[in-house]
Amino acid sequence: MLLENRLRRMLARVSERDSIPLRLVLWNGRQYDFAQQPSVTVRIPSPSALRFFVNPDLNRLGEAYVEGRIQVEGPVQDLFGIAERFTRHAARERRGVLRFGRHSRAGDRAAIEQHYDVSDDFYRLFLDRNMVYSCAYYRSDSDTLEQAQLQKLDHILAKLRMRPGDRFLDIGCGWGSLILRAVKRCGANAVGITLSRNQYQFVKRRIAEEGLEGRCEVRLQDYRDIPAAERYRRIASVGMFEHVGLRNLGAYFRKMRSLLTEDGLVLNHGITASGTDSRWVGRGAGEFIHRYVFPGGELPHVSLAIREMSAAGLEVLDIESLRRHYARTCREWAARLAANYDAAVSAAGEKRARVWNVYLAGCAFGFAHGWMNIYQVLACGEGAADGVLPLTRDDIYGAPDSPPAQTAARARSAPGAPALAAQGESARNSSR
Repeated sequence: MLLENRLRRMLARVSERDSIPLRLVLWNGRQYDFAQQPSVTVRIPSPSALRFFVNPDLNRLGEAYVEGRIQVEGPVQDLFGIAERFTRHAARERRGVLRFGRHSRAGDRAAIEQHYDVSDDFYRLFLDRNMVYSCAYYRSDSDTLEQAQLQKLDHILAKLRMRPGDRFLDIGCGWGSLILRAVKRCGANAVGITLSRNQYQFVKRRIAEEGLEGRCEVRLQDYRDIPAAERYRRIASVGMFEHVGLRNLGAYFRKMRSLLTEDGLVLNHGITASGTDSRWVGRGAGEFIHRYVFPGGELPHVSLAIREMSAAGLEVLDIESLRRHYARTCREWAARLAANYDAAVSAAGEKRARVWNVYLAGCAFGFAHGWMNIYQVLACGEGAADGVLPLTRDDIYGAPDSPPAQTAARARSAPGAPALAAQGESARNSSR
């Protein structure tokens, strides 16, 4: 058979180049081991499935797995790394493509519905108890996911110097954890918007259950439709601008600037491309994500994000990479999903469970190896920094060589210090 002969030659080439802990088992019982002790076994049940292995990339192998054309056995934490090594030696490298979506209101709503309007029960299987679906912030190796997600929320609020009475907008609020935290911990008045009906209903229930009506609001709303007359002293966008589209970044940041008060701060927290040309992740991974996970998703390089923020009249004040934090977050999500795989199938179906199984493992690998990054970028209106920020970051990170008590005292007295600073240690204790 022509395809089988091509496969045999390709497998021989891979074996010469690397020792990969992989075993391939064909429908006829023929077996190929690429290492003495394979940890992952891939079964190819029919000759028709061979087409996925001729000049393979991560998109083709991912499709074969998701659509049930192959069977995979082995730990999920090994799966993506093995697939990457296999494709690297089996086929020539293909650069990620550069595509621009139209991003109409209807199209963006449909994309969000595909990703988020699945089942809250499905997401509960791997997220923390507060349903925070973005990069956590680990302060030590012993931090749990629950601790690290609370620390991320507080890290954002500290950067924004959130104070009692601040009017706060969260663009793409997810399941509401940040707006609820801002209201309960900092005394803010918060508005969150989302295009996901599931998330909207979930947050609305949480607001009512916690008695926060009048101080906290959620809207089923496109960011482009926020009334022009509204003004906010604090604005956050967490895991949202990946959905905006490269061509719409300027309009997105101009909208933020138009809603920001003159003494306001805005924080954008989002995944970015590693290449300065803002292409999709290479080796077919970007195409897989676009098809199965985030239709319409586009990752700008951080330099493009900064340029567009500046062009929109925002002065960039602080930039922090959380890439290593997201690698660990995704590893923990992937492990939780794998441990609850049968429940995931029951909640969302076999195909979606397979998509998320390989997607989360792939994200953990990608962030760990620098395929993409994630940045928090803090900004204010041009020329307004003197009125909204202290001169140093001591209130967030602490001064060098300072005892913790002295650092905390300075944080409490710093201009614009967040309301939660004085409660820092008790907050950390309560999260354990």
